[in-house]
Amino acid sequence: MTTLAPRTDTLTRDALAVLQPGFRGTTAPDWLLRRVGEGLTSVGLFGRNIASPAQLAALTAQLRAERDDVLVAIDEEGGDVTRLEVRHGSSFPGNLALGAVDDTGLTRDVARALGHRLAECGVNLNWAPSADVNSDPGNPVIGVRSFGADPQLVARHTAAYVEGLQAAGVAACTKHFPGHGDTAVDSHHAVPRIDVDLDTLHARELVPFRAAIAAGSKSVMSAHILLPALDPARPATLSPQILTGLLREGLGYDGLIITDGMEMQAISSTYGIELGSVMAIAAGADAICVGGGLADDGTVLRLRDALVAAVRDGVLPEERLADAAARVRALAGWTRQSRGALGASGPGAASQEGTAPGTGTEIGLVAARRALRVTRSAGFAPVTSAPYVAAFTPVANIAVGDETPWGIAAELARLLPGTTTGTYHSGNSAPEQVVGAAEGRRIVAVVRDAHRHPWMAAALEALTAARPDTVVVEMGVPQAQPRGGLYVATHGAARVCGRAAAEVVAGA
Repeated sequence: MTTLAPRTDTLTRDALAVLQPGFRGTTAPDWLLRRVGEGLTSVGLFGRNIASPAQLAALTAQLRAERDDVLVAIDEEGGDVTRLEVRHGSSFPGNLALGAVDDTGLTRDVARALGHRLAECGVNLNWAPSADVNSDPGNPVIGVRSFGADPQLVARHTAAYVEGLQAAGVAACTKHFPGHGDTAVDSHHAVPRIDVDLDTLHARELVPFRAAIAAGSKSVMSAHILLPALDPARPATLSPQILTGLLREGLGYDGLIITDGMEMQAISSTYGIELGSVMAIAAGADAICVGGGLADDGTVLRLRDALVAAVRDGVLPEERLADAAARVRALAGWTRQSRGALGASGPGAASQEGTAPGTGTEIGLVAARRALRVTRSAGFAPVTSAPYVAAFTPVANIAVGDETPWGIAAELARLLPGTTTGTYHSGNSAPEQVVGAAEGRRIVAVVRDAHRHPWMAAALEALTAARPDTVVVEMGVPQAQPRGGLYVATHGAARVCGRAAAEVVAGA
């Protein structure tokens, strides 16, 4: 049952309702439960909040005991961006792998399986899928998180993902509107700028969002990107022309609009999170995502008070804040009804579908295997004894994070006991170092977006020249030409992608 503290007035409750804050720890702190009782309607979870499925189910039950329709949100894309399996890698391949297979039925099934795992843990809002068209292969933050570079392919898989996720009773959040694919800047660090005309925007970036809207996506996430063709001054998250004019009026979207993380530098270092949050609600956003880096009661109070003051000072129309809060509560109501319709009166023991590392043909592993693209040179001999894995490791972007392991060494070691590995960066990637460390064993070179990292591409070229029988596994966007005796493109670095690649390398 929803409970509200009697001392909170309507305006304050509305201001709390539009916030989606985070917190630290694996149980809900007292301050968070207090704010939920006062009107806070959403809570965002990150990898730091998750230790196990049972713990996550207990955490969401704790929140729901305070408010039974609370929105519990998470950034669980599968693939490289995982919070459920942040410490050992995802059981589901990400978008690029699904796009490479191009079977919308498979994409729908993967999203449904992921949605069931979330629902069984009590999570009912997923900040996914990414509907960005990865038209710039050098994109530093989207990459394998996109279904691909073709707008129509991205559109049909975005729709399938939305349908699968919501069939499990978990609201989808299609992102990053109006499209983050054609950028060479990461909005975690600065404001990307997309200099395209409106015809290009409608023919490319907006195609997947139209498909998501037609598929009934319950929410859409805005991007902190500057699109001068529509608004030369403000990023999309703060732009009435983009959120209200384009998304609401132009595309006819009537669901919840959520901002990307307001603590990202594109907003926080330019406007500050208080002013940015007021501007976002005024522009047409309904929910303020904050808490990736700011995860305390002080942040919630600062934003709550900024919104209340903006209304009282006449800067933000009270009707706009009330409308935003009503949309948040409407989505909360949908998730509660969906939970009841699916027969899940509360979170139970989380399903292990797709999680066990050696139990046959789970949907995630099936998809990862189908996504592989393998090129063998003439005379290539399979790897039959323990190899040396050279992992060429770039700096991880903030969305992916650096705490989730990736690669194939662990999976190869399971198939070929005695496998060892070394990590190489731009300063220690000379081929003689790798060859020396291998000590005569076969070499498996694992790279991630080699086309974006000149040092990595140069190291790989030199290594395959020195040892032509080197196996190359590309776990990012495969743009470079295949090299080595065996080349495997996985289209992502999820744990299941590593397992599928290891099977090929070892001839399993």
